[in-house]
Formats: sequence, C-alpha cells, structure tokens
Amino acid sequence: MRIISGKLKGRRLKAPKNLPVRPTTDMAKESLFNILNNHYYFDAISVIDLFAGTGNISYEFASRGTQSISAIDANYNCIRYINKTAKELEIPINTFKSDVYKFIEKSSLKADIIFADPPYNFEAEEFLKIANIIFERNLLNDDGLLIIEHSKYTDLTSHKNHSYDKRYGGNVFSFFKCKEELE
Repeated sequence: MRIISGKLKGRRLKAPKNLPVRPTTDMAKESLFNILNNHYYFDAISVIDLFAGTGNISYEFASRGTQSISAIDANYNCIRYINKTAKELEIPINTFKSDVYKFIEKSSLKADIIFADPPYNFEAEEFLKIANIIFERNLLNDDGLLIIEHSKYTDLTSHKNHSYDKRYGGNVFSFFKCKEELE
C-alpha cells in the first residue's frame, strides 16, 4: 500500500500479514481522491474513517493536510498498527477501538466526510444500516458526504440519501448526502 499524494506522496507502508483487512486498491483510492479534491479543501475538513483496517484512507487524508481524522476499527491489532504508523509519519489520527455500529450509535462526533469500508461479505442491509444510523444521528456536517466502499455485487441505490456510485474494477464507492442537499 502506498500514499498517493500530499506531503507523504510515494511512501510505501507494509501492514502486518495478520491483520484481517482488504485495503482499498491504489487505483480506486486515487480515483476517489480525485473526486474529493474537486469538492473539498483537505486542510479544512474533518474525517471519520469507519472500519479503518490498516488506516490506508486516513493516511491519505493526513498526507493531504487534514488535521481532524478519527479512525475506528474493532480489531486491536489494526488500531495498534494505525497508532504506530501515525506516530512514525507524524500525522494526526485519533483512533477508537470499537464496534463501528456501537460507535456511530453513541458518538456525538461529526465530520465533513465519513468513509466506511466494511467487509465486502456484508449483506446490503448491513451496509444500509451504516447510512441509516449516520443520517438519523446527524453525524455529517453541512455539505458533508458519506462514502461507503463495497463490491460491485452490492446495490445501495435504494437508500433515500444515495446520490451516486463510482465503479473501479470490482470496487464501488457509493456517495450519500443529506436529503436537503439532494433536492
């Protein structure tokens, strides 16, 4: 895994093999950040990275200047790896070892971008539950964006806050916005 852009551009990171993760591919990540770059100033936003895994997405935001990043994962070894890497790279990432659903149900943390990369073997209902909780609990700031990464075999277009999908190989990013912004 490598950091695509920003002050840490080109930096390669090697995660331990024992982590239960499937990092976002470099091609898909680069495409996602090209989209976000047209809508946000990275140094002026806050980010929540759900199912953070290796921290791949968090590192990319930090490299581009984002100062408020929260990475959530239930796996202790993932959180430990993110903490170690963030310290080595001298980037600001706050980690939370927690079940993602419990975290978003109880958290008052809000963000401009919430990125979720759950296991691809989730049922569509489990993916949609993430969106439901985030919008019910009003966890996005004004003009905020929820992005859920999933396989091309999962369809999340039925959600009332769904805006559009971007497909990259077998990966799909579904984008969700507050209802008022869709009208």
